[in-house]
Amino acid sequence: MTRELSCADLVEFVTDYLEGRLPAAERARFEAHLGECPGCVAHLEQARATVALAGRLEERDLSPAARDALVAAFRDWTAR
Repeated sequence: MTRELSCADLVEFVTDYLEGRLPAAERARFEAHLGECPGCVAHLEQARATVALAGRLEERDLSPAARDALVAAFRDWTAR
């Protein structure tokens, strides 16, 4: 029997879901969880909005300080 997807699992799979890279069985678990969890629906919608906004952002739109802060944040994130 396949276990239900937890909220933490869903957060891990959001990018793959949005990019259509989840296998059918995982996608079904993901969507079943969304049907029961308004908090995760909100998280998914926030991720969609972020992708939509970031898709329009170009490097020249960032100040040097903002660029440096983002690079530092991602460096720290990947180090974990």
